[in-house]
Amino acid sequence: MPIVLHQPTVRPWGMPNLSPFCAKLETYLRFRELAFEVRPPDMRRAPKGKVPYVTLEDGRVMADSQLVIEHLEETQGPGLDAHLSIQDRAQARIVQRMLDEAYYFVAMYLRWGDEGAADVLRPEFSKVLPSFLRFAFPFIVRKVKGTLHAQGTGRHTREEVQAMGMKDWDALSVLLADKPFILGDRPTTADCSLYAFIVGSSLFPYDSPVKAHLEAKNNLMAYRDRIRARYYPDL
Repeated sequence: MPIVLHQPTVRPWGMPNLSPFCAKLETYLRFRELAFEVRPPDMRRAPKGKVPYVTLEDGRVMADSQLVIEHLEETQGPGLDAHLSIQDRAQARIVQRMLDEAYYFVAMYLRWGDEGAADVLRPEFSKVLPSFLRFAFPFIVRKVKGTLHAQGTGRHTREEVQAMGMKDWDALSVLLADKPFILGDRPTTADCSLYAFIVGSSLFPYDSPVKAHLEAKNNLMAYRDRIRARYYPDL
């Protein structure tokens, strides 16, 4: 029985998924060439009320992209990070946390905090909602903005948030340099987050200074295109 990846099946604008965490986990499975299939989620079975979640080969249901990746690293033979030194493992962890726990809120702000961006998002996002909830999109926008305000990113000006995002891409571009992957010649777990956020930020069809700044990073764009061509030929 293959791993079942429960996530929305909509793939807008050439992205693996609207959610960076769904894209991250699917990228991991593709990097590892593990047998899996994608099925729409049943949120009543989602252990933490979010996507993605997986049904493992033994029937267990597990949630959270990072926890699933760590479990598969430990249980499915030599993992992506098996060859890394202690120092490289630490660097991979820093990159993953920077993207998943910091840049994520910048990306959320850029999609939901600007009315024009939210208007672009609405048709695709509505495809993953039950029909009886599609009228509630304005409420969802308000809820996301409330989350951003409570977390802190939403308290900054648009210019301040954009500056944060551009500095993050500056740092990641320097770290990648001319390497095929973020830590060398082979993909690591950090690349799962990096690819997910690059495609989510660069392919979202709404112009912003952060998107333009990212697209000007030739090494990051080449990285995106290499991974897409090799691991996502179906997109």
